[in-house]
Amino acid sequence: MFYDKAKIYVKGGDGGNGCVAFRREKYVPDGGPWGGDGGRGGNVVFRADEGLRTLVDFRYLSHYKAERGQHGMGKNMHGRSGGDLVLRVPVGTQVRNEETGRKVADLIENGQEVVVARGGRGGRGNTRFVSMNNKAPKMAEKGEPGDEYWLLLELKLLADVGLVGFPNAGKSTIISRVSAARPKIADYPFTTLVPNLGMVRVAEDHSFVMADIPGLIEGAHSGAGLGHEFLRHTERTRILVHVLDMAGTEGRDPLIDFTVINKELELYDPRLAARPMIVAANKMDLPESAANLERLRQELAGRYEIYPVSAATGEGLDNVVHKLSAMLDAIPPDIEPDVEEEPEELHRAGPRFSIQRDGGSFLVLGREIERHLAMTVVENEEALARLQRIMKVMGIDHALRQAGAKDGDTVRIKDYEFEYRE
Repeated sequence: MFYDKAKIYVKGGDGGNGCVAFRREKYVPDGGPWGGDGGRGGNVVFRADEGLRTLVDFRYLSHYKAERGQHGMGKNMHGRSGGDLVLRVPVGTQVRNEETGRKVADLIENGQEVVVARGGRGGRGNTRFVSMNNKAPKMAEKGEPGDEYWLLLELKLLADVGLVGFPNAGKSTIISRVSAARPKIADYPFTTLVPNLGMVRVAEDHSFVMADIPGLIEGAHSGAGLGHEFLRHTERTRILVHVLDMAGTEGRDPLIDFTVINKELELYDPRLAARPMIVAANKMDLPESAANLERLRQELAGRYEIYPVSAATGEGLDNVVHKLSAMLDAIPPDIEPDVEEEPEELHRAGPRFSIQRDGGSFLVLGREIERHLAMTVVENEEALARLQRIMKVMGIDHALRQAGAKDGDTVRIKDYEFEYRE
């Protein structure tokens, strides 16, 4: 099955916990701290793979978690880092943050990689907390939790040429004639429900990719007839071939068809209207086509090149293929990422903290302080005292006073609550 959308949950591996340990050797009566650091958690990485054409792998498995780091050990042995989890996606996949809707990545090149969820750093062992005032610390850090997100994946096919037109205009028959693609072909509208890709070989060392975009109808730009699902795949084609049913076998006028489809392309994305286009006047083997072809030539004279073809017999298709090949040679092959907005930096640093009044309590928000809390063993007095010092250095104590906090008020950081004291 062809799947071009998916929603998945990704989580970077948690960092390993630091270790609290002391030297216990026969001839070292007062051995110092000897606890190692935890290992870093693995990242979740997307890698574009030109061998994939669909997001079907994410249809049946939607949760992905990288390996956590190993805990630190005694004898100052550090835990190993967790392995990265590499997920292969088709070239042309866009990644968006499900919560914000912002674009995270646009994978348009084979082998391109992007980290979508970073692993947490490992907690430090008690060896790291030795100081002049505390030569035998009994505290260590927990590993930092890895980043976690719900992501929306959307595939936009990367093809050199896109066939567009009304249902039953003959697009699938054309791509089956000029490539090895074998789409479903039948004499009724909407036979093709998913895009088909075919490799068109022009010469021994020269070929291009053609996409058969399922039939569009009037109102497709606003979603009619699954318009958004189909039009999305035209965005990255370098050339459009407008396939017309010149015989009007569906009872439509091919000239009106041409105007309607072009208007839908323009309404969906004005850039599509400016894309190079040729017209494949199909079904010329039928007697009704000759008169319509003459009308079409008069209407489009000087604006578009028209190629009379018959997908049923193959007549005229060689001319179309060679013309497309020549046009592609003249168009730069580089594909630029979509630029409707700047990609979101999932790991961008924001303000250090903010304080909100939540009923009768105060809520402290901020990635930095939340990370410190997550890595603190709050049951350990030394660790808790260190967290309080961090909050003071960061200015949280002062900010709470400024916000009106008084002795006995409740202060919350994520799920942890404590009483405020001057």
